[in-house]
Amino acid sequence: MAKTKIQSVEPNIADLANGWLKSYNLDYKLEQESLNSSIDKALDEYISKQGKDGGNRPDCKLLATDSYGSFYPVLIEYKGYKDKLVKFDENGNVALKTSDNKDDFKSINTYAVNGAVHYANALLHYTDYEDIISIGVTGYKDDAGILQNEIGVYYVSSKNFGYGQEVAKYSDLSFLKKENFDSFIEKVKSLNLTEEEKNKSIEKREAEISSSLVKLNNDIYKNENGLGESARIYLVAASIIANLGIKGDKYVKPLEKSDLKSSAEKGERDGDIMLRKIEAFLSAKNVPEDKKNLIIQTFSEGLLTNENINKPINGESQLKRVFSKVIDDLGLYYKIGLTTDFTGKLFNEMYNWLGFTQDKLNDVVLTPRYVATFLARLARVNKDSYVWDFATGSAGLLVAAMNVMIDDAKANIQSPDEFKKKETHIKANQLLGLEILPSIYMLAILNMILMGDGSSNIINKDSLNDYDGNYGFVRTSEKFPATAFVLNPPYSASGNGMVFVEKALSMMNKGYAAIIIQHSAGSGKAVEYNKRILKHSTLLASIKMPIDLFVGKSSVQTNVYVFRVGEAHQKDEIVKFIDFSNDGYARTSRKRASVNLRDTDNAKGRYEEVVNLVRFGKSKLNIFTEKEYYEGTIDPENGADWNQSAPVDTKPTFADFKKTVSDYLAWEVSSLLKNPTNGGEGLGK
Repeated sequence: MAKTKIQSVEPNIADLANGWLKSYNLDYKLEQESLNSSIDKALDEYISKQGKDGGNRPDCKLLATDSYGSFYPVLIEYKGYKDKLVKFDENGNVALKTSDNKDDFKSINTYAVNGAVHYANALLHYTDYEDIISIGVTGYKDDAGILQNEIGVYYVSSKNFGYGQEVAKYSDLSFLKKENFDSFIEKVKSLNLTEEEKNKSIEKREAEISSSLVKLNNDIYKNENGLGESARIYLVAASIIANLGIKGDKYVKPLEKSDLKSSAEKGERDGDIMLRKIEAFLSAKNVPEDKKNLIIQTFSEGLLTNENINKPINGESQLKRVFSKVIDDLGLYYKIGLTTDFTGKLFNEMYNWLGFTQDKLNDVVLTPRYVATFLARLARVNKDSYVWDFATGSAGLLVAAMNVMIDDAKANIQSPDEFKKKETHIKANQLLGLEILPSIYMLAILNMILMGDGSSNIINKDSLNDYDGNYGFVRTSEKFPATAFVLNPPYSASGNGMVFVEKALSMMNKGYAAIIIQHSAGSGKAVEYNKRILKHSTLLASIKMPIDLFVGKSSVQTNVYVFRVGEAHQKDEIVKFIDFSNDGYARTSRKRASVNLRDTDNAKGRYEEVVNLVRFGKSKLNIFTEKEYYEGTIDPENGADWNQSAPVDTKPTFADFKKTVSDYLAWEVSSLLKNPTNGGEGLGK
């Protein structure tokens, strides 16, 4: 007997919900109706629920307003089956992506809330709206033929990384009524992600960024002739800066795909338009004039003004095509409010495009964001620190230090006005980085811009041969008063990179330093550098890091060395040697893995404890034991004894003897029981 197909009650659900909205006197719009041009355009630009280009049409939509005049788009999706309200992914988020980071169109198309959250991401991607309400409504008829309904109400914003958070359980939509909406928004504002939820969302978005960047790079490589590795980097950076825009008094409208006309007229070519937008953005950001000119010149020469990239073919320039791909593939991730978590992943992936793995002179391995924060804390960075990095790469270490400084300022400055002044001062005056490679330098510039800063001193110079210790912009005649040094050097440099450490520490009067470097730098590869460093700085700690720390990029053993600057190392100075081989993280380089870094053994607690051990000593031992933590000394005239471990006592004890005899007797008895006649009389004789 054939199974009876269940009939959808979606028309009944739509009639019910729309009837509520009508009774509340709300100006709602149905599927084919226009809400406003920016929302309509965003829904049309974003990939549809079926995976096709554009054409997203929520069943119902409206713009709700609170008493302060703030607008909140409300997007509603109806379904007509039981158990089709919402589907979650393995991390407990509304399912938008599959485990291999492809769009989960099946869930988006089948479940009401998933569809509504998908629409909200279109608005985060292509409009200025930052707070969106996604509502799913579904239902069924019970055995008595009575319509039953289920409602899911989710808040979607950059704060929850576009995945959404359930606001509360509701039996109707009366929370949207004008008289109820303010209290509803107060409930929305009180929502907070737990630390675990935040970390899971970050990891998921990082994996998505990786997939999107691989897709983008492959697309450009296969389909866009004439664009080398550096050109791809510059085009991505230029496209993102042009598309960012600025809100408020210094408003700069984001460059959109429709603004590029693929004109052949000089001054109106797509590259000319993009350069003007970038210049307007940098000016509004108060970027120093010489730095702004350098950025414009870098983007202009041979790239945005290049004839081939601007030449219209079949009505479209190559530049417009690449710009559109960048915005479509990456726009959501920098529009939802990037943090170091996202930028770190972004730049690690973009760095791979440069192909430096074949060039040992340029062996830059970018530092994972949690390691960058670890180094900043070991260098005792606080709100009053002046931090520099002599091989800054994408500026990941400086961004981590900046975040630590701002967090410290937030915790210790009660006046909002004073905090804002301090935050501005930190970004403009308390950070300095040097990077010699032009392509990587541009990533560092973009990184700082994405973090909300355009004025920090990121300098395109050779830190070893062409840097005098001064600020790079504006205050160029003043020395940078460094009190903290963080570094992940190219290990092929002299002394495995210790040459950078010697140069930087010799230019500091006081403070602390934390560097991550190849293990062999402390055991023989940098003897002369190490001996000279100890003439003016004290080695406080040597930390052996996990062998797979840079999995997928490098498999060298690394150590972190921590210094106090300005005091020569004494032969009786206690050095803390820490075996941090197990940092609590499990790593994989599998391309299809949804998350390549998992906290499997209290990683957060382990990193916290190591920071405390370096600062305060073995009284802070909790997770670790004296097998992993050892206090010893080094010879300042040796230079190759920096990698020590806790001594192993090989002298047997009486307890060891008793255990050995006990084990032997147990074996002897077992043998006799198995074969009582072998080798003499058996038991019982």
